[in-house]
Order: sequence, then C-alpha cells, then structure tokens
Amino acid sequence: MLLGIAFCAGMTGFFFSYIPQELVRGFLFVFSGAAFLATVFWAFWQSRQLSDFSNDICETVDILMEGQELPNFFPYEETVISKVQSKLLQYYEKMKDEQQQSRQDKQTIQELVSDISHQVKTPTANIQMITGILNQHELPPDKQKEFLDLMTVQIDKLDFLMQSLIKMSRLETGVFVLHMEETRLCDTIAGAMSIILAEAEKKNIQLLADCDSKLTVKHDSKWTAEAIGNILDNAVKYTPEGGIISISVRPWQFYTRIDISDTGIGIDQENYNAIFQRFYRAEEVTAEKGVGLGLYLARGIIAQQNGYITVKSKKGKGSTFSVFLLS
Repeated sequence: MLLGIAFCAGMTGFFFSYIPQELVRGFLFVFSGAAFLATVFWAFWQSRQLSDFSNDICETVDILMEGQELPNFFPYEETVISKVQSKLLQYYEKMKDEQQQSRQDKQTIQELVSDISHQVKTPTANIQMITGILNQHELPPDKQKEFLDLMTVQIDKLDFLMQSLIKMSRLETGVFVLHMEETRLCDTIAGAMSIILAEAEKKNIQLLADCDSKLTVKHDSKWTAEAIGNILDNAVKYTPEGGIISISVRPWQFYTRIDISDTGIGIDQENYNAIFQRFYRAEEVTAEKGVGLGLYLARGIIAQQNGYITVKSKKGKGSTFSVFLLS
C-alpha cells in the first residue's frame, strides 16, 4: 500500500516537473470547461425532466377532471410518472365512488321525505276533520265519543307510522346498530311471538313453534325478534279466524332456517318482490291496518346480519316466509 502511494506521488511529481506549465494550464482549463459544460447540461436535463414530469401530472389531472380515460397509461411500469398516475387514478376512483354514494344518499333522502309526506297526509287530514266537526257542532255524548274514538285510531296510526319511519330512516342512513351475540334462538322466537300473541288470541289463531332450546345462533336478539315479529304480524292480519301459524327452526350447514307458515289468503307469485318494498300494500288488503313497512324493515334487519328472507305462497292456501341466519 505504501509503495503504491509512493509510486503515484512520484509519477505526479514527474508529470508536473517535466511537462510544460502552459500545457498543464491548458489541460486544467479544458478540464474545468468540460466540467462546467457537464454541470450546465446536467442542470438543464434535470430541469427538462422536472418540467416534463410536471406537465404530465397536470395533463393527467386535467384528463381525470374531465372524466376521460388516461391515454398511454401503463400502471405496471416501474417509472415515477406511472406510479404517480396510478395513485392519482386510485384517488380519482375513490372520489368518484364517494360522489356516486352521495348522489344515491340524496336521492334516498328525497324519496324518503316524499314517502313520509304522502303517508302522514291522510291521518293528519282525518284528525283535522274530526277536530273541526267537534269544534263546530254540538253533538250528543255518544256521537262525541264515536268521533273521539275515530281520532284515537288516527293518532295511533300516526304514532305507529312515525315509529316505523324512524326505524326505516335509521336503516337506510346507515346508523342502524346491531349487537351480535351467540344466544339461544328460541328466546328470540318467543320474543317475536309475544308481539302478536294478543291479536292472535282475538282471532282464535293457533300458534305453534318448533325450536330446539339448545340451538344458539350469533344474531341481534332484539332486532331479529322485531323482524320475525313483523312477519308474524302480517300472518295474523291475513289469516282468517281459527287459522294456524307455525314456526319451525332447522339448522343447515351454513345457515339456520326459520320457517313461518300461515293458513292465510296467500300472495300472488308476481308480487313476491313487491311485498318487500316500502309502503307496498296489495289492493285486496288495503282495509287492514298497516302502512306497508313491516316486511321492508324485516328484510333490512336480516340483511344487516348477512342473512336473507324468501317467500313461497299459494293464493288462498297460505304463505311460508323463510328467514336464513348465518350459523
């Protein structure tokens, strides 16, 4: 190592000792000039690269703002511009999805407000009419009681409607909170049956239930009971006096199936999808009380738990609603 350093030093000394100084200065001048030109070229090249990069990014943003597809875009290339374009495209797609969701939310709110206005109009108008009659006319006590009873019915209908609308709005706006727990399904079934027990007794309808007391399923017991209760409520409404409503629970490989069968009026096959729409009521059942939200809420509640509901029915022979919960 020391010999190498000594040799290099000797050769350098020899170079500067025996080569004319003018030639050395010329060499240094040429070298300095070349280094300066290389630096200028490097700075110019860097500036050009930065300018091209900036122009490409601006062009990409302009194209995305206009909603067009990126030309000459190769997302798998290992280049800086390709990586930045890929990130910009991801951001654009995310913003587009959020805008689409925002438009859907606005449309849902508009439809909801329209539906609420339409549904509240009838009971409100009836209450105003009855109030006007009572204020403007002297009526005998029995007539007064009759009108007051009619007003109570309309107030109850309005209260039921508002409670249902609150549940519906929570379901549609994403603030519906479920508490999923591994609990006995028979307790949930019992809670659902308690909702319609009094009305079933009035019509002398027999209620049957077949559920293993040891069977547990991960679900929200309160809201699942509400969903099943809504299906049972419909069954009681549309089952003639002396009919039968039965509930059977069977575990499957991936789901637990809850069949709710009745001996009611049945449903036309072409209306299978319509009955789950909000505020839908078939012409033949408009005389029955209700606002057409029970099955809509039931399907939404079960869907929130990654389950689903199916229906099979025969006109005049009854219906079977099947609720499937993840096992």
